[in-house]
Amino acid sequence: MIGAPAAPPAPAPAAPRVAPGAAPAALARVARDFEAQALAALLGPVFETVPADGPFAGGAAERQWRPMLVDAIAKDMARAGGLGIGDAVLRELLRAQERMTAPQGDPG
Repeated sequence: MIGAPAAPPAPAPAAPRVAPGAAPAALARVARDFEAQALAALLGPVFETVPADGPFAGGAAERQWRPMLVDAIAKDMARAGGLGIGDAVLRELLRAQERMTAPQGDPG
């Protein structure tokens, strides 16, 4: 259908929380998840340009499931290395963790 309303955007997932002193593997997972969220935000508008109607399209069902497809593609891209956003986020998380766990100077 031409002029059909676009599907509403998927709600943004809650930001993951990391405990001070978290294991490097947990920080890497959080950084990868952040990159997947960023990639999904970039890919969403691209997929909105693909018509969901026509002989080889999925119609209303495709429009309904498309946000999940975008999220799955973004997660796969992040897992495969992504754009490097996750690496930068991981470095910053590790730096922040070092600052939080570093011994404080003597206050007196």
